[in-house]
Amino acid sequence: MQKRFDLVVIGSGPSGRRGAVQAAKLGRSVLVVEKGRRVGGVSVHTGTIPSKTIRETVLNLSGWRERGFYGRSYRVKQDISVDDLMGRLHKTLEHEVEVLEHQFHRNGVQWAQGTARFVDPHGIEIVGEDGECRRVEADFVLLACGTRPFRPDYVPFDGRTVLDGDEILDITGLPRSLTVIGAGVIGVEYATIFSALDVAVTLVEPRATFLDFIDKELMEEFVHELRDRNVGLRLGAAVSQIEVVNGRPHCRLDNGRSVVSDMLLFAAGRVGAVDGLGLDAAGLAADHRGRLQVDPRTMQTAQPHIYATGDVIGFPSLASTSMEQGRLAALHAFGHQPPPPPEFFPYGIYSVPEISVVGMTEEEVRQRNIAYETGIARFRETSRGHIMGLESGMMKMLFSIKTRRLLGVHIIGEGATELIHIGQAVLNLRGTIDYFIQNTFNYPTLAEAYKIASLDAWNKLQATAGPDAVPAPVHG
Repeated sequence: MQKRFDLVVIGSGPSGRRGAVQAAKLGRSVLVVEKGRRVGGVSVHTGTIPSKTIRETVLNLSGWRERGFYGRSYRVKQDISVDDLMGRLHKTLEHEVEVLEHQFHRNGVQWAQGTARFVDPHGIEIVGEDGECRRVEADFVLLACGTRPFRPDYVPFDGRTVLDGDEILDITGLPRSLTVIGAGVIGVEYATIFSALDVAVTLVEPRATFLDFIDKELMEEFVHELRDRNVGLRLGAAVSQIEVVNGRPHCRLDNGRSVVSDMLLFAAGRVGAVDGLGLDAAGLAADHRGRLQVDPRTMQTAQPHIYATGDVIGFPSLASTSMEQGRLAALHAFGHQPPPPPEFFPYGIYSVPEISVVGMTEEEVRQRNIAYETGIARFRETSRGHIMGLESGMMKMLFSIKTRRLLGVHIIGEGATELIHIGQAVLNLRGTIDYFIQNTFNYPTLAEAYKIASLDAWNKLQATAGPDAVPAPVHG
């Protein structure tokens, strides 16, 4: 291995690999350091790809998508085992890793397995599993080290019955009951995935509400569906004690209630994986959650030649946004200034059902004192919804009364994370309600919900519309 590189990337998750490949395409020498045995980072091995793969497997094998037709007792496979889930997962991960390794090879990106540590602002020491130590020098450094599960001392993690968000992928059998502590994105996703397997799930959250960045009307729909599936919600009460009694986790809350289950998943937060990086030697410091502060326009840290991207810099902590952060960092480091990113990006939660949003919520629109109107479409109102047997799912759209512009799209239900991109495009192009009313959508599709919701909003807008308003189609 050479001793000096234009760019050294620490971490091979979404932002690290995108930054590395972008720099290589600019003709720069790049080294990626990954502490895991294979490239991909948390996203591929314990985060995004595994959880979404397991979700898809559960929905397929459980027959979840067909129960609207055949009833709640319908199953594709009667006895679903962990082996059923992990078989598909391992195939998917193997494919992902092969694609990444090929991408690195094709673009001339070198990578080394080992733990990286700063010895000075430009010097990095790499220690391999065999203890061999190598030092390299870097003109620029990209920190894309990601996060790890938060593991407080009062939680008796044992890797069998009390698990963190990474260990849940190593279970050897499905529990009959599960307690999930933490109603953030990870906790909600796993809670609903296990619920779809008919595991009795209780979701514990110290706050009175959860997923507060989601439109409240959508959350009301989501909570209603969870309760309809007998998912227990323990909101507004903090955990006071967790202990394992006779092999079963007992979770005591500060309101005096207790939850007993076969397994407990602690998913209350993640912290930046900066331990051992030697940040002080580079003149950097992380906050109490292991997060690094950066200039959001350039991704530069307090040291201008050191960039940080992805989950280690905090919200939004999405694989999609992390990729763009990595690309932006590489471009800036080597003197290329890309155009400003689009104003709006979608947020997807791969729960059961899916949730995806883009733009402003109704609460945000009110806070900005924008005169607005909403339109609602239920998936069961579409022919495709009937064909699919959908009993739930909705789309909510917000429009400005003054300009008729789209302000936000909020979707819950089947295919939400795919459908949202139509709304994203119209938002970023500053489109109006007229696009949806006058446009032709494939029939039958769930995307027709855009026209249904827009026509619903158009009917309400007529009370304030001027004489130049575009007439709606007759069937509206």
